[in-house]
Amino acid sequence: MKSLFASLSLACCTVLVSHSPAAAGLIEQACLTSARQSASGQLCGCIQRVADQTLTSQDQRIAARFFEDPHRAQEIRQSVNTRHEAFWERYKEFGASAAAACN
Repeated sequence: MKSLFASLSLACCTVLVSHSPAAAGLIEQACLTSARQSASGQLCGCIQRVADQTLTSQDQRIAARFFEDPHRAQEIRQSVNTRHEAFWERYKEFGASAAAACN
């Protein structure tokens, strides 16, 4: 989990694309309002674009909560619920794609 957030944080520091907070998606808004120093409009916008390509709107609602409540991510990752397991696989793919695209 830490490596996923580290990858997303690293991507936040290196993206050079600007995005308007007024038009921000759920993940972008959560990223921009997070306490992470590396959160920027460029990084958060890039992460949102990847989310739009890889996650459903329901997945994005779940993932956006992780910025506020990182423990929730741990709960879902360790869950034996088949829906959580399926979500976690999609979320891992999203994280890897965001790290690659937003780096």
